Amino acid sequence: MIKQRNQWLSFTARLIVAVILLQTLYFKFTAAPESVYIFTKVGIEPWGRTASGIAELIAAVLILVPSTVWLGSLIALAVITGALFTHLTILGIVVLDDGGTLFTLALVVFILSAWLLIINRAKIPVIRNYVN
Repeated sequence: MIKQRNQWLSFTARLIVAVILLQTLYFKFTAAPESVYIFTKVGIEPWGRTASGIAELIAAVLILVPSTVWLGSLIALAVITGALFTHLTILGIVVLDDGGTLFTLALVVFILSAWLLIINRAKIPVIRNYVN
């Protein structure tokens, strides 16, 4: 019963992270004005927008595959840490009157990706032999 609940929680977290990452791809890959504004303000438009979109796509796919959840979570954490850092240092919490939605979504991705990485740490090749 507990194992089944934990599997359901893990699947739900994986799905939430993947959906958040995937839904932002439309804006990045179509050069939506909001995305162009953000990446221009950060100083990495257009290559940063495209690269982060590709990294988020890869992370989302890997998170959905049970054997690669750890790798997808690690990539998502790397990308989202950069996003949170730029929100806190350059962009601010509220961007283009979004009420802090992008920042909140980034926090959700960060927290759930960190949790997924922790619970799947036994699958990480480098530390697999050291985890109980």
